[in-house]
Amino acid sequence: MHGPCERNRESMDQEILRLKDLKMYFPAGKDRFVRAVDGVDLYINKGDVLGIVGESGSGKSTIAYTVMGMYHQTDGEIIFNGVDIADMRVDINIHRRHMGMVFQHFNLFNNMTVLQNCIAGQVKVLHRSRAEAEETAKKYLDRVGMLKFSNAKPSQISGGQKQRVAIARSLSMNPEAILFDEPTSALDPEMVGEVLSVMRDLADSGLTMIVVTHEMGFARDVSSRVLFMDKGVIEEDGAPSEIFGNPKKERTKEFLSRVL
Repeated sequence: MHGPCERNRESMDQEILRLKDLKMYFPAGKDRFVRAVDGVDLYINKGDVLGIVGESGSGKSTIAYTVMGMYHQTDGEIIFNGVDIADMRVDINIHRRHMGMVFQHFNLFNNMTVLQNCIAGQVKVLHRSRAEAEETAKKYLDRVGMLKFSNAKPSQISGGQKQRVAIARSLSMNPEAILFDEPTSALDPEMVGEVLSVMRDLADSGLTMIVVTHEMGFARDVSSRVLFMDKGVIEEDGAPSEIFGNPKKERTKEFLSRVL
């Protein structure tokens, strides 16, 4: 098994996503705003596993939601495969088909079976036939160890199993990159490991991943790069060995001293 930097070396120069001076301000009363993200610049190359860490409220999840078009940025550019998808003239839905997202709380359809959850988006968005969508869904459910639960409803499986289904659903759309927003934060401690194991396998396969996480071990051991965010800005951006082993900023040192 290759380390994160080794396994992605061949694709390191192929940029897939770049944020330029990204700002996301939320109204907080008359003439007042909360600066959730304040002038973020970052790039992600194909095959990168980018770990984003920081305290709650630091802007980590806001970046993911803004990239996916769930928030419309206050200012800045979001360039995905050479196209500024933040431009109002661009149909972001066309480009979102190539990005997946795994949420904290799974976001599965409770009235559908596990298999149906993984088929619906393929048929509706990608216009695949039911047979093709089912074959793809079963392939990825098998990959995450959930094929035998195909006919179960989300209410019948555990939180860790729900998150594995959510990952399979995202993979079934054949995305070029997947964003993970605190994928283990809603899980009981004993279920965290099974989800992180699946994510480690995906990272080793070369999938481009942006992982907002509080799992410091995962960020340190699996990421090819780590960002530490504080108050809406990137305080540090570097290799895991640099961020965890020799942080340069006092704010980073303070954060790591508390969480490690």
